[in-house]
Amino acid sequence: MFCYQCEQTKDAIACKGPTGVCGKEERVADLQDVLVYLTKGISMYAHRAALLNERDEDIDLFVIEALFATVTNVDFDKDRFLTLIKKAFDVKEKAKDLYKRACEKHLTQVETLYGPALEEEITGLDNLLKFSKEVSFEKEKEKFGDDVSGLLDLILFGLKGAASYLDHAYVLGKKDKKLFAEFHKILDFLTKEKFSQDELLKEALEVGEINLRVMKLLDEAHTSSFDNPIPTKVRITPKKGKAILVSGHDLKDLEELLKQTEGLGINIYTHGEMLPAHGYPKLKKYPHLAGNYGGAWQLQKWEFESFPGPILMTTNCIMEPKDSYKDRIFTKGLVGWAGVKHIEANDFKELIEKAKKEKGFEEDEREKFITVGFGHNTVISLADTIIDKVKSGKIKHFFLIGGCDGAKIGRNYYTDFARSVPKDSVILTLACGKYRFNKIDFGSIDEIPRLLDVGQCNDAYSAIKIALALSDAFKCDVNDLPLSFILSWFEQKAVAILLTLFHLNIKNIRLGPTLPAFITKNVFKILQEKFNIMRTGEPEQDIENILRK
Repeated sequence: MFCYQCEQTKDAIACKGPTGVCGKEERVADLQDVLVYLTKGISMYAHRAALLNERDEDIDLFVIEALFATVTNVDFDKDRFLTLIKKAFDVKEKAKDLYKRACEKHLTQVETLYGPALEEEITGLDNLLKFSKEVSFEKEKEKFGDDVSGLLDLILFGLKGAASYLDHAYVLGKKDKKLFAEFHKILDFLTKEKFSQDELLKEALEVGEINLRVMKLLDEAHTSSFDNPIPTKVRITPKKGKAILVSGHDLKDLEELLKQTEGLGINIYTHGEMLPAHGYPKLKKYPHLAGNYGGAWQLQKWEFESFPGPILMTTNCIMEPKDSYKDRIFTKGLVGWAGVKHIEANDFKELIEKAKKEKGFEEDEREKFITVGFGHNTVISLADTIIDKVKSGKIKHFFLIGGCDGAKIGRNYYTDFARSVPKDSVILTLACGKYRFNKIDFGSIDEIPRLLDVGQCNDAYSAIKIALALSDAFKCDVNDLPLSFILSWFEQKAVAILLTLFHLNIKNIRLGPTLPAFITKNVFKILQEKFNIMRTGEPEQDIENILRK
C-alpha cells in the first residue's frame, strides 16, 4: 500500500503497510489502484469515440462510479472491488468496440493506443495484487519524480471529487454528455508518457472548471428536486420515539426513506453532511424529519454507538463499524464495508423493521436548535440589505470558514478562528467543518445572522455564486471584496473545490490544518506565486493580517 490521497495520511507522507489510517486494508488500496488504472484505459477509447460524437451512457457512468468508489471513506469491501474490476475489463472492451465502430462510421483511421488501453483481463486476487505494484503511486513517483507525480495526483484526486458530485447529480436525473466526455479527456491525458509542469497546472485548472460545472449541475438537481433551501431552525436534541439516523450526503436516499416511513411513528434524524437537508422545502415538509443528531463524520463511532436505532450510511464517509452497532448499520449505493448489510435499490424494509425492534429514544431531551438553509438564492435575495450594511460600515468583512472536518490535531484552529472573528463581520460556512462552531450563538447584525450555513461541501457552488454576486454589486474583482476564504480539507472533494477556486483565480486562501502530502514544496511554491495560497497559522494573528489589508 502507498496511499496519500487524504489529509489524515500517516506522518503526512503516505499510508503504507497492512492498514491505512482510515481503516482501508492493503489489498483494498491495491485493488483501487488497479481500478483507477483500468478507468484510464476505458477513457482512452471513450475519449476518442466522443471526439467522433459517439458515446455510451453505461460506459460514462461506470467510469464516474469507479472513480467515486475509490474516494476516501466510501468503499472498503474487497469483494466489491473485485466485481468492479471484472466489470472494468468488460466495459473497456465495450469502449474499444464503440471507438472502432465510430471510426468505421466516420471513415477515420483507428489510432494505435498503449498502456491501460491494451491491458488484457487479469483474473484472481493474487494476480491482481501482483499487477497493482506496476500501477501504484510509488511506481508513478519512480517514473516521473515527486513534483510531476504530485501534480498528476492533484489532477486525479480533483477528478475523483468531481466524479462524486456528478454521480449525485445523475442519481437525481441530471446528466451532461459534455461533462462525461471531459472526464474521459482528462483520464486520457493522465496516460501520457511525458509531462511539463505548465501543462499539468493547466490541466489541474481545467479540472477546477469541470468541477464548477458539475457543482452547478448538482445545485440544479437539488433545487429542482427539493426546491431552493430556506432558513430553517433544526432541532439538535432527540425526541421520544423510534428512530433512524441517516448519514452521508445523498438527499435522494433520505427522501425515499422519508416516504417509506411516513405514518409509521419512526423519527428520521440527519447526521454529518445530511444536516442541510432540513432547509429544503420538499424534505422539511415531512413531520417525522425530526432533527439532526451528532456532528461530523469522524465522531460516528461514538455517536452511532449511542444512537438507539439503525443507521443508514449513504455515500461517504463511513468508518470501521464497532461491534456494538455493526448489526444495525446499513450501507447504500457505492458505500461498502465487509460484513455490513447493503441495501439494494430503494428497498428500506429491513432497515425499517430494525428501527421498530430497537428501543428508540425513551424521552424528549430539552429543545435546542441551530439554523440552516442560507443557500445562494436566499443570500442573494438579501443582497441590497447586505450591501447597505457594508456601505454603512455595519458589516466590515465576510469570512468563509468551511470545508471537511477530520480527527487530526490542529482542527480546533477553526473553532478558535470563528470565535475570534470581530462582531462586525459575517461568517459563511459549509460542509462538515461547520460542526467545529455551528452550535455557537454568534448573534446578528440587525436582521442578518452572523453565521450563515450555506450547506453541504458541494454547496461551495452557492458560496461562489454569493461571492460573484457581491463582486458584481460592488463592481470589483472577488479578490478585492472584504471576503476571506479559510478552508479545511480532508479528501478528494475538497481538492476538486480548491481547484475550482484556483480556476476562478481566487487568491489569498488559507488552507489547513496540514497541506496535502502529494503537493511538494516546489509545487506549493508555484501555487503560492500564482494564487498566494497560504497555510493556516494562529487564528488571531491570521485575522489581524487579513483585516490589515
